[in-house]
Amino acid sequence: VIDPGDEPGLIQNAIEEEDLEPVAIINTHAHLDHIGAVTELKNEFGISFYLHKNEKPVLNNFERDRAFFGMVPQGAPKVDQWYGSDELNIGSYTIRIIATPGHTPGGTCLVISDHIFTGDTLFAGSVGRTDLPGGDWDTLCSSLVKLMKEIPADYILHPGHGPDTTMKTEMSQNPFLFPLLKQVNS
Repeated sequence: VIDPGDEPGLIQNAIEEEDLEPVAIINTHAHLDHIGAVTELKNEFGISFYLHKNEKPVLNNFERDRAFFGMVPQGAPKVDQWYGSDELNIGSYTIRIIATPGHTPGGTCLVISDHIFTGDTLFAGSVGRTDLPGGDWDTLCSSLVKLMKEIPADYILHPGHGPDTTMKTEMSQNPFLFPLLKQVNS
């Protein structure tokens, strides 16, 4: 399960309806809208939660962020494994980890086969915001250049919000990437 943001009941129902067997929860980053259902799903399925080690400061502000949005305190999800490597093997899956800080200090993109889960780094037609604590525009731009250099054009991108897309589409249509293309081709 990747980035279970909220509504754990709906996620659980979808898993059961599709007769899936989750082996872990792995997150691209630790903002509330990506980790809100982690604790419930961990408990329901008895699975581990993986998060990049550089997300510790973001996770440490979990309760502050909940209070800011008027949410009831519930305690931050317990991380079972802090990752930082270039690759994770979870169950039968090999997940390539691409560090993409900028939206958050430990933001990552997760590559499984020809699919890449971009979290809040790259969206169809946009990119992640950098005005929240831990965000940095220049760092995000460097991460975007790295993605454009490393990810094949036909890979399917699954952003944390909005529709799926491809790297080819984003490089030809995403206005936030246009100023960075010179760095990709150099």
